Amino acid sequence: MVAVEALAVGLGAGYKVTKNERKQRQNRKKGRLSKRNKIVRELVREVTGMAPYERRAMELLRISKDKKALKFLKKRIGSHVRAKRKRDEVQAIRDWEKNKDKKALKFLKKRIGSHVRAKRKRDEVQAILTNMRKHHK
Repeated sequence: MVAVEALAVGLGAGYKVTKNERKQRQNRKKGRLSKRNKIVRELVREVTGMAPYERRAMELLRISKDKKALKFLKKRIGSHVRAKRKRDEVQAIRDWEKNKDKKALKFLKKRIGSHVRAKRKRDEVQAILTNMRKHHK
């Protein structure tokens, strides 16, 4: 709180008291993303994959057709604001997937010790994951 001074005259005249800090009301917390929910949603997204329209939007973003992707998403979702949010989400997923291989390789290289063996291990794990995803669909 700001330091208060008691003055006899002026705008802030009178006895000064410190205001009570109120707790945030429950209804103001609605929609806030918790750590647990974030992890659960990421896991579900990873297991289920993307919807066909999201894959098409990702393809448009991959070839630098941002405006076309936004128009496409707006047509599918129905709202301009939600389409912009979805475009940003798909872009973030694309960026994450692009950097995922580098991070995995760095981690494996540190664990295994050899760059070549780390690459081999990464490719092996990716093959297993893609095989699992095919069987789940």
